[in-house]
Formats: sequence, C-alpha cells, structure tokens
Amino acid sequence: MARRERDPLVVGRVIGDVVDSFTRSIDLTISYNDREVSNGCTLKPSVVVNQPRVDIGGEDLRAFHTLVMVDPDAPSPSDPNLREYLHWLVTDIPATTGARFGQEVVCYESPRPSMGIHRMVFVLFRQLGRQTVYAPGWRQNFNTRDFAELYNLGSPVAAAYFNCQRESGSGGRRI
Repeated sequence: MARRERDPLVVGRVIGDVVDSFTRSIDLTISYNDREVSNGCTLKPSVVVNQPRVDIGGEDLRAFHTLVMVDPDAPSPSDPNLREYLHWLVTDIPATTGARFGQEVVCYESPRPSMGIHRMVFVLFRQLGRQTVYAPGWRQNFNTRDFAELYNLGSPVAAAYFNCQRESGSGGRRI
C-alpha cells in the first residue's frame, strides 16, 4: 500500500472534501488545554469551547500565514448542505509563532455538532506577504479552495483535523 493511501487527511476525506492534495511543508501543532490534536482523534465539544493554541513552525522568519478552521459536515455528515461552516479565520500569523500573534478576522466559534460525527479541519496557508483579508458575510457555505484562490494563497502548507460529536446528556432517565 502506498504511503499516500495511509495519509490520515486522505482517509478522513479532508483531502477531497476541503482541500486538494498538497505537500506538507510547515509544522502545525494544535492543542486544546494541553491536549494535542492528532489527525482523526476525537475531542468532545466541552473540551473545544475555547480557541486552541496553534503553533506554527517554518524556517523563513519573514513569512506570514493564514489559518482557516472549518466544519465540512455541517449541519450533519449525511446532509452537509452548509459545507463548509467557518469556525475561525486568522491571518498575518508570523512564522515560528502562533495564531495568537495573528490578525483574527473571524472570531473563534466552538464546535457544537448536533447530529453525527463532524470533522473539524484546520488548514494553514503561507501568505505572499501581509495582506488585508475581509471576513465573509456569513460562516456557512464557506469554501476553503475559493478563499485560497481569492487571496492568492496557493496550496496549503499544513492541515490537521479532529472528530467531534454531540455529548450525551447527563442526568435524567433514558427510556
């Protein structure tokens, strides 16, 4: 079996549903409360309430990056008619720093899936330089590919995703 076939971004259909195939060239580390996101892991909505810590690697200290976080399974994986739902958009993140040093264009909205298992996808692009990016008019039906084309971002330099689903209610009776 070829290595690419085992790529978790291919297996999880992130490549295909959100982005085209690309070569990862930058380290991207995402963590919620010291719990690092690994591709395909499951995080509960209660764990992802607050924006994650995002650290970006890279060699070129003059480079800037754009981070997009989307849910390609909104409102449900069986009928993703709001695909992609934009949860977060940060631009002008200096290389070797993190999202907290960038410009938050669309504030973080925590995932609250109501049906099924949703993939929460982070895509990192390298910018050609500092640039003005405008917030889309709404979060639903965002398109990562179109966004990258509009702002001339090219292919992603890194991506990661985790799975998230509604937590069962606590207390009360089950019938």
